[in-house]
Amino acid sequence: MYLIFDTETTGLPKRWNAPVTEVDNWPRCVQLAWQLHDGLGNLIEQQDFLIQPEGYDIPYDAEQIHGISTELASKDGIPLAEALKLFKEVLDKTQFLVGQNVGFDINIMGAEFYRSGIENSLSTLPVLDTCTENTASLCQIPGGRGGKFKLPTLTELHEFLFNEPFSEAHNAAADVEATSRCFFELVRRRSFSREELKVQPDYFEAFIKLHPTEIAPLGLTHRNLKKASKALKRKQEVSTPEISEEEIKANIKSLEDTTFVHLHNHSQFSVLQSTIKIRDLVASAAEHNMPAVALTDHANMMGAFHFVKEVKAYNASLKSKKAKAEEAGEDFRQQKILPIIGCEFFVCEDHLNKNQKDYGYQMVFLAKNKNGYHNLAKMASLAYTDGFYYVPRIDKTIVEQYKEDLIVLTGNLYGEIASKILNLGEKQAEEALVWWHNMFGEDLYVELMRHDQEDENRANPVLLAMAQKYEIKVIASNNTYYCKKEDAEAHDILLCVKDGEKQATPIGRGRGYRYGLPNQEYYFKSTEEMKALFQDIPEAILNLREIVDKIEPFELAREVLLPKFEIPEEFSVTEDEEDGGKRGENAYLRHITYMGAEKRYSDL
Repeated sequence: MYLIFDTETTGLPKRWNAPVTEVDNWPRCVQLAWQLHDGLGNLIEQQDFLIQPEGYDIPYDAEQIHGISTELASKDGIPLAEALKLFKEVLDKTQFLVGQNVGFDINIMGAEFYRSGIENSLSTLPVLDTCTENTASLCQIPGGRGGKFKLPTLTELHEFLFNEPFSEAHNAAADVEATSRCFFELVRRRSFSREELKVQPDYFEAFIKLHPTEIAPLGLTHRNLKKASKALKRKQEVSTPEISEEEIKANIKSLEDTTFVHLHNHSQFSVLQSTIKIRDLVASAAEHNMPAVALTDHANMMGAFHFVKEVKAYNASLKSKKAKAEEAGEDFRQQKILPIIGCEFFVCEDHLNKNQKDYGYQMVFLAKNKNGYHNLAKMASLAYTDGFYYVPRIDKTIVEQYKEDLIVLTGNLYGEIASKILNLGEKQAEEALVWWHNMFGEDLYVELMRHDQEDENRANPVLLAMAQKYEIKVIASNNTYYCKKEDAEAHDILLCVKDGEKQATPIGRGRGYRYGLPNQEYYFKSTEEMKALFQDIPEAILNLREIVDKIEPFELAREVLLPKFEIPEEFSVTEDEEDGGKRGENAYLRHITYMGAEKRYSDL
């Protein structure tokens, strides 16, 4: 008996090699499907279940892949206990477990059995996998590790064996049907040995006699889960009254005297990730007459000195500009700019652990004063010296140690709270928000972004609801990587240079795709543009003033400090005592230099 099964889940594990007993590492099963076949490939039974979520939500990113929403699984699913009971019964009937990359599915169900305290035979049954070096050699798709062929996906294997694509990927029932067809075709082609299948010498002859030509599809009908989820959401949607024109007008009026401030900006010191020069960042803030602007490069403080220096130079130039304007009888409205030094850190679980790739979550920190700046510098230094593994990283123990005089913004979609909303679930996201709130109190702000993206539209209402629940103030921001909208093309080319990719390669995830920003909205927007984006949440603009008011200006430039050297009396110069000059030290240095040269070069 061959049990061919597949699962759809709430996501991917953080550590692929973790045991199933580490249940927090392994995602939850939201769909379980299987087919049980006899030794000659005849279908004995098939099952396909959605599983009701109990104590968790199906994250947005997972739903985007398989189409199963929390609402659909809750409505049409069965309890996990019932699914495990039926699955255990079929496990007792089979001789082999079969699947495409089936080790993942075995761990998923193993973790579910462990959570429920149910003994099972998953770990003891022999496994036949259709995703191996053997099938890689058959398909011969370049791009594998060490110059080998890559392991084929189910779609790639199906297309190789049957010369037709398989379009129903990421529906467990459809995947099981495709896997069973591929598996039995591989058996028919003797890609599995007699020893692997534990069969008699005449097995292949009997199998081929029953299946003289390529294995035909069973022709089962599979439900379109994405359509079902969308239909259910439309049905369940409560028509929320749109904000009235009067409210919009009132909101706009409340923002009349407010100027937007960009608190999430990347410069050229976010190496190969931003096209913004420090001078251009300051010039953009000046162009829009903003009272402050922040620099929040990725994990480093390399631009801080240049940033403060450039802002200081701009502020110094205002005096002469104002005088010229007054002389010409012109109205002068430009204002000084407050430089806000910040950093966007990668906050991982353990910055010292280099056994697994953990980029962490991107959280934005702003320095309230010079002590806060020093804390940022210390964290950035530790991120590189101790925590660098693919990216410079810190962890929450470091955050706790150096949190004094810092403001924290929850960041973009890669920030811990938004990322967990989309990838893990609202419960985990809320727990993360509580941690940051306990740590920073009124210096924590929930960052809302509107780059015209579906994932942001999904995360923002949850972020807003959580902020209201815990009385955390929200702020509007734009994740800025280039100054003008027309610079988006140049920025995209820069990202291609960084990753060694061609711009013609489509943006997306996985093989055949490259990294890139989803649209051209990541530019330094004007106050008017940001007000228009957040006219329904005016407090997100108004709260920016509170952050600016918390910032104390400070200098980074200072005179070069050199040690005072003891020199012989005959080289001392009286004027040095009066004005702090170095005439005597310079004369003595010249003297010993020539003496040393005479010793080394006798014919000097």
